[in-house]
Amino acid sequence: MSARLAVLPWRAVAGLGPVLEPALVEILAGVAAERVVDRVLRQHRAFTADQRLVTAEALFGVGLWRRRLRCQVGAAARPLQLLGSLMRDQAAVAGAEALLGVALPEAVSPQSFADRHSLPDWLTEVIELELGTQAEAFAEALSQPGPICFRANLARVTREALAERLLEAGVQTRPGLACSSLVVTSTRPNVYGLPGWSEGLFEVQDDGSQLLGELVGAQSGDEVLDLCAGAGGKTLQLAALLQGRGRVHAFDVDPARLERLRRRAERAHVDGVVVHAQLPATLKVDRVLVDAPCSELGALRRGPDLRWRLHPGDFGALPALQRSLLEQALKHLRPGGRLVYATCTFRREENDQVAAAFAQAHPELDLQKAQAPAACLEGATLRTWPHRHGCDAFYGAVFQLRSASRS
Repeated sequence: MSARLAVLPWRAVAGLGPVLEPALVEILAGVAAERVVDRVLRQHRAFTADQRLVTAEALFGVGLWRRRLRCQVGAAARPLQLLGSLMRDQAAVAGAEALLGVALPEAVSPQSFADRHSLPDWLTEVIELELGTQAEAFAEALSQPGPICFRANLARVTREALAERLLEAGVQTRPGLACSSLVVTSTRPNVYGLPGWSEGLFEVQDDGSQLLGELVGAQSGDEVLDLCAGAGGKTLQLAALLQGRGRVHAFDVDPARLERLRRRAERAHVDGVVVHAQLPATLKVDRVLVDAPCSELGALRRGPDLRWRLHPGDFGALPALQRSLLEQALKHLRPGGRLVYATCTFRREENDQVAAAFAQAHPELDLQKAQAPAACLEGATLRTWPHRHGCDAFYGAVFQLRSASRS
């Protein structure tokens, strides 16, 4: 039984079967649960707060737990029967069948690791290979919602001052592992309605992601390159650390993401962000962050059904892409400069093996010990885990280019 599921107001699901069943069919067919939930809630704005809550939990829950639920009540079970099993067998809801108007067979207890944790076979193999004796704890953590973590915009507010403002609004937090992070410990808030959001005093950013940004070691006056900037979460973090003295050059191949970055930078009132649709070949910087495209397995808990929408066959091309990005980054690094390679995955093919091959090809680079909390270090590299640190699973390796190696 899940303690989190057990306290939800499941009685509000009564009468919602005709709404939930077609939505569940879509999700089980491969449509992203987040999109389906958003659409259903927009179409039924008259739902009560309890109805909205259980609708979201029902759709996300069946999307996540589909393998376990089919094990419990049969592979041929209807979507509403899967929901009934979620309510009866994991949330211990009395009268789940009557609430949904379905009949359920006696539950079969799942025995295998994959059935218990509702994992595709390929992902089960990866987790057991990479986590060993910690595989069970890791899989359990993947099935729980990740905490909300804020990054204080240190260019405009201290972490302590932000925590006080949030507390005045009824949001309790605790300091995270990163120097700018606050982890929400009270009920999940409406982020966009919080004081300080519209002023750009904070962003939502996982604690582990913030630790990666800190590995860059951006200092006042530095020229920094964020090579895979995306929508700019780490770009803004790096710019804040420069305190208005220095520049962060942000590049990404997706123009839409760069436009989002521009808007976020305006809201944050952060100076020194230079957005590049194309990088100048002559650009030389003191520090480079390569937050590389990856399989994104480290953030599986952020999308409850994501594990069922990923195709491991797509992962094979990633190491070559990651290596090419590191080679590109190195061309822009000044002698004595720092290069950080980061991913949000736990596959060694994309982490240690890529870093080792890159280091072997470039003897002018030295692997440095990551400057991070000791609990997050594995050898010289940063590794964060949901079951150990409460963060998504991130990897970070730090290289330094010897001063005498290039002119």
